[in-house]
Amino acid sequence: MQQQNSESPHRAHGTDASAGPGTGAARAAGRPARRTARFRSLVAGAAVLLAVGGFTTATTPDARAAANPYERGPAPTVSSIEAARGSYAVSQTTVSSLSVTGFGGGTVYYPTSTGDGTFGAVVISPGYTASQSSIAWLGPRLASQGFVVLTIDTLTTLDQPDSRGRQLLAALDYLTGRSAVRTRIDSSRLGVMGHSMGGGGTLEAAKSRPSLQAAIPLTGWNLDKSWPEIQTPTLVIGADGDSIAPVGTHSEPFYESLPGSLDKAYLELNGATHFTPNSSNTTIAKYSIAWLKRFIDNDVRYEQFLCPLPRPGLTIEEYRGNCPHAS
Repeated sequence: MQQQNSESPHRAHGTDASAGPGTGAARAAGRPARRTARFRSLVAGAAVLLAVGGFTTATTPDARAAANPYERGPAPTVSSIEAARGSYAVSQTTVSSLSVTGFGGGTVYYPTSTGDGTFGAVVISPGYTASQSSIAWLGPRLASQGFVVLTIDTLTTLDQPDSRGRQLLAALDYLTGRSAVRTRIDSSRLGVMGHSMGGGGTLEAAKSRPSLQAAIPLTGWNLDKSWPEIQTPTLVIGADGDSIAPVGTHSEPFYESLPGSLDKAYLELNGATHFTPNSSNTTIAKYSIAWLKRFIDNDVRYEQFLCPLPRPGLTIEEYRGNCPHAS
């Protein structure tokens, strides 16, 4: 499925510089060597002034790339992360359950661009009794922002959170090691997401693999309420009207049990249910994109959407978190 959005280059950010030519005392005429040195000093100073005045942005991309080589896409705006599609055109490919082990196959969504280097990757699990179609909307939406995304089917629709956690990790290993898009992925920049029991599986995966860069359980369900072992930056998303995994017995204790030193956040959706993550939702997408960009890509341009903490409103019942982020 090819998206119509065209790719956008990085937006350059200027840097400041301040320097000027030196001014020594005047020397008597007849000393050409010193006049030549002075001339060269003036030329060098003029070059610095030109760099400050008009050519700063010409060197800025290299400086930004050196500072963070993982930034992908243009500088974000509220409109860009709330949009149904980001700046990257997206293709998809089906992964047959017969060709993989450890999970039930799925669909890979990936940016078609090969000019921006490798991308971070995210695997997403559905919930109890559900298939990948229930979370498929997240595939192209996240991929168009600059990620390789695999939405998976689980081995059975009745798999419990611990099994779904292992399957998320098996899918990541397939994606980075054997998939047709493995050369497009930076295997050091990986994250997991999941709905309901898939959300519980997201916590299990993060606990098992501390090297993960981001985790986002969506109205997660798990009998285990305590996660002090997790070292992965985690955004817990709950729903105020969830009667299957009520926030008081699931999302809130999940969040509260995470280490205090961890970059973490709790987003409670307003006017939402357990199944809100199963259809396109701007609030879920907006903060998921910001979280994945901030921690998988280490892209501090997205910090503005997470800190200061978002205020309650029409779609947000409550938001908690630690700011500023340390990672």
